[in-house]
Amino acid sequence: MQTLKPLLSPELKDIPLLKKGKVRNVYDMGKELLFVTTDRISAFDVILPSGIPDKGKVLNMISVFWFEFTKNMIKNHVITADPDEMVAKEERLAPYKDMLTGRSMLVKKAEPIMAECVVRGYISGSAWKDYQKTGMVCGIKLPEGLKNSQKLPEPIFTPSTKADVGHDMNISEEEMAEIVGEDVIALLKEKSLALYTAASVYALSKGIIIADTKFEFGKIGEDIILMDEALTPDSSRFWPKDDYEPGRVQKSFDKQFVRDYLETLDWDKTPPGPTLPEEISVKTSMKYKEAYKILTGKELDG
Repeated sequence: MQTLKPLLSPELKDIPLLKKGKVRNVYDMGKELLFVTTDRISAFDVILPSGIPDKGKVLNMISVFWFEFTKNMIKNHVITADPDEMVAKEERLAPYKDMLTGRSMLVKKAEPIMAECVVRGYISGSAWKDYQKTGMVCGIKLPEGLKNSQKLPEPIFTPSTKADVGHDMNISEEEMAEIVGEDVIALLKEKSLALYTAASVYALSKGIIIADTKFEFGKIGEDIILMDEALTPDSSRFWPKDDYEPGRVQKSFDKQFVRDYLETLDWDKTPPGPTLPEEISVKTSMKYKEAYKILTGKELDG
């Protein structure tokens, strides 16, 4: 079987590249933006030289699924993810239709709200480390005696700063209110908890635990909307329900498989990152595709 070649650097001539993130390229189409989700993968805040085949399609199409799922709860920035509709609106995209299929969306321009809105339903990762030290997460006192990966009595809202480079920093709700305003953070908290609850109930019915996730919001006029990506394996911890057991690190559908491999290397976690063996890339791709199939009931096209 021929291995697909990852798309690392899309070339869209004559279309201004507005921003190149760790995974997404954002292009300025005038009144709208074009999001193209590449197959780049980062670990320990380093973009690796090798990508994961079709990872970008999985992230994009899972976001499309969740934006549609939650559109009655909050408006979002999606105009269309249909390549035919994109080309009809923007003829400049016609030469790139095949490349854009599955991994792109045309979106409304919005002013980003500078907050990462993290919701945690289970204690894991940095939250587990903080809890072990202080018994708290982002200023929230949690019950004593929790185990690693244990489900919390109720989901908690733990915002963080939004950093383009390096690590986001966990801060308290009160500290975030000083940055974005009390009314805004109150609305973001309400929407984030509601979105997480609805999504986690649905995902659990399909066999996936969404342990935590982060949302990003923006403003169009006076409206606050959901933007960027939504409930993907890159912005969330997805655990298989059948294998879940509190008290240990869980198996996952995300890039933890890559991190685990990198931990076996003599690498200081600074650029340049190592090239991944084909076996690791292919297995990681399969994990992403499996998450998409479980959530949507569909095979990933392409």
